[in-house]
Formats: sequence, structure tokens, C-alpha cells
Amino acid sequence: MTRKHSSEEKQNAIKRYTNYRESPLKIINDIGISKSTFYKWLAESQSEQKQANSKKLTLHNFKLLEAKIIRLEGIIEIIKKANVLQDSPLKDKLRAAERLSNEYSVHMLCDALDIPRGTYYNHIFRNKRDNTCYAKRREMLRGQIQEIYDDSNQIFGAAKITAVLCSRGIKTSVNMVQSLMSDIGITSIRQGAKKYYNDNVRQHKNYINQEFHTNAPNQVWISDVTYFKCNNNNHYICAIIDLYARKVIAYKIGKNNSTQLVKTTFKVAYDERKPSTSLIFHTDRGANYISKGLNDYLKSLQITHSFSRAYVPYDNSVMESFFASLKREELYRKKYRSEREFYHAVDDYITFYNERRPHAKLQYKTPNQKEREYKEKSEDFA
Repeated sequence: MTRKHSSEEKQNAIKRYTNYRESPLKIINDIGISKSTFYKWLAESQSEQKQANSKKLTLHNFKLLEAKIIRLEGIIEIIKKANVLQDSPLKDKLRAAERLSNEYSVHMLCDALDIPRGTYYNHIFRNKRDNTCYAKRREMLRGQIQEIYDDSNQIFGAAKITAVLCSRGIKTSVNMVQSLMSDIGITSIRQGAKKYYNDNVRQHKNYINQEFHTNAPNQVWISDVTYFKCNNNNHYICAIIDLYARKVIAYKIGKNNSTQLVKTTFKVAYDERKPSTSLIFHTDRGANYISKGLNDYLKSLQITHSFSRAYVPYDNSVMESFFASLKREELYRKKYRSEREFYHAVDDYITFYNERRPHAKLQYKTPNQKEREYKEKSEDFA
């Protein structure tokens, strides 16, 4: 009859092998057991030890538990917000997942609502043309991507823009950002930087060469952006001046010095004045003015874009002079209690500048007076 061995005997046998490095053959002979029995004890001991180690609160195990808790909390939130049951129709679950896609990852949504991930992706891509949530998310991402791209002086590529989006709490993938950047028509200037530099030298030509006199309105418009701090926030003022009467024909104020700010300001002037294709638009070489988005827009209108030379402020001195007047005569003289008050002040000053402020270069006529005289003469000769 086979004798049963106590747990103490088993532990002693394993201890002799693991701690004292005794040979298995000696232990087997001393105890009087078979080889298979000894190695079975050894395997059981190793399994128990492994389980015990896995339950120890190491830093690695703590992080795993923390991640698991966060995930479970997210799944509970999804179940509460989704307002669907485990046995709800699949289409209801898909709609709920789609509605919450801006807040949670696809993996978490699918796990919480018991939806196969392949089914979810098929639903999204099959219906994306008519999918309002999908379209809205892409539109939101486009705006964020353009803003981050402009703020980085057009340096950031898809990976860095994705990282910034994640820091803002917007979950997306590098592939999605890359796709939307392609849609917008932007790319990091780090790619092909040398070619970009050579293109600048060839293409960014100065067509006016400090010749600030024109014979009629809408021959040359000039533009620049300045900033002013109001209540500890930077505000960027983009203005466009028609050189003939030194008149401010459009301006916009934005929170970011972006291509969008410049493009919107130009569109206001263009829609109001409706110039011919012989118009020259003169600016400096700021990132917002040399951007592909703005230059493609100007080309579509057949407008010639002229650029100041790098580090030569005199090439755009009329704009420098206007912004200096705006700040000395208005902005530096007052403390604005709100952004709204600041916006009204800029608007009032530009109205004053165009209508009531005599200009030395115009024989002390106002810009509006100068333009009215031109219009009256044109009608006389018509």
C-alpha cells in the first residue's frame, strides 16, 4: 500500500532541493518515493510560488491594476450613458457607440456594448458620407489640426499634431491626422526644407520695392499682423490697407496668428472692393502669409502676391506706421476692462483713422476724402 506523505514532508523535500541544492536522487532514496512523485511535488511547488508572486503588490502589478480600474470605470460610464441594454438590437448599440465616439476609444466602446470591432468599423465607414457625427468630428479635427499646424509655424507633422491633440483630451490616430492634413493641403515644412528654401528665393518676389505710390485704388493692397495684450491674453490684429488713399479696407482680430485670420481678412476686403486681377497684395514673409492655403487662394483669384525681403521692415513701412499710430494714439493710452471694450476701441479708431484723421502723405486729407475725390474725378472724365 502506498504511504501518504504529509505536506511537511513535501515541503522539506522541495526545500532540500531548492535551498540546499541536494540531488533529486538522494532526496528520493531518503524519503522512499518515485521520481515521478518528486517531480510532481516540484511542479506543484513552482506553480504555487508563481501564483503567490503574481499576487504581490509590485509597481508593475499596481500599474496593471490601476489601468484595469480606469478601464472598468470607463466601461461603467459608457453603459450608463449609452442607454441600451445587453439584449438591445445591434443597430441601437451602434448608434450609441457612434454618439460616444468622441469621448471613448473604440476598444472600450465595443467591449462595453458587446459589439464586434469589425462590425463597428464597417458601420462607420459604410455610412460615413451620410454620418453626421462622423462628419462633425472630422470637421472639428480639421479646425484643431489647422490651428496646431499654424501655431507651430508649419513645423509639426502628423505625429506631433496627434500628440498635441491627445494632450488636449482629443483621442485620434496618426493615420486620421495624416488623412485630414492631406485633405486640408498642409504638410510639415521639415519635409523638403531645402527645396522649400530655394522656392522661397525664387517665388517670394518683391513687386513694389518700397514704391508706395499708386495712381488709383485697388492697385496695391498691403497687410500685416500685430499683437496687443489685453487682460493677459494676446490678441492678433490683421489689417489690410489700400495704398492709394492709405485706407484701412479690412481688419480682423483673432486669438491666434494664423493663416485663417489673414485669409478671412482678405476675403472681407475682396468681397467689399471686388478688385481686378491686376491687384498686387504685398506682405511680409510670416508663416501665415507664405502658407500654401493662403497662396493657393490668392492664385485662384489671380492676385499677385508680393513679399518684403526678410528682415527689412522698410519694405512694408506703411503697415508698420499704421500699427505704430494705432498703438500710440489708442491702445497704449487706455486700460480696457474687457475684450469687448478692446474690440470696440479698435473699431472706433479705424473709423476715426479713415474718416477724420488727416494724413501727411495725402496732403493732410483723410483716406475717405482722398478716395471720394478720385471717384468724383473718374465720373467727370467718364
